[in-house]
Amino acid sequence: MGISAKHAAILLLPLVLAACAGGEESRSITYTDDRGVANQPYPTNHRAEILAFMKTYLNNPVGVREAVMAEPVQRTVGGRLRYVSCLRFAARDSAGSYQEARERAVLFVDGRLDRLIENAGEPCAGVAYAPFPELGKMTR
Repeated sequence: MGISAKHAAILLLPLVLAACAGGEESRSITYTDDRGVANQPYPTNHRAEILAFMKTYLNNPVGVREAVMAEPVQRTVGGRLRYVSCLRFAARDSAGSYQEARERAVLFVDGRLDRLIENAGEPCAGVAYAPFPELGKMTR
């Protein structure tokens, strides 16, 4: 007993979708088109981009404390040379209480903010932090 063409198409759909998602050119999903170029431009607008991103990233961007930032430096992340800027700050949780200050890394690709890394120990090792008061002055 055979199956209908309709049922065969339904059964093959996951295989077709997997073939589209996989293959030789599969990449991780990022905000920018990561061409894997080792020679990256310096992110000249990094402060403004970080502030705009943090406004959407934080549940409550008002009243961030202990905000410090390290200027972008080149680091190898995921086998690729990237500019990385590190942040450390204490933000409010959804109940309004302050969380402990944590470190995060912001990666730039082609001079633009690409993504944030929550566990930033390795990319941020040895960076020099300076006050980042703009982060503490954000509004909703």
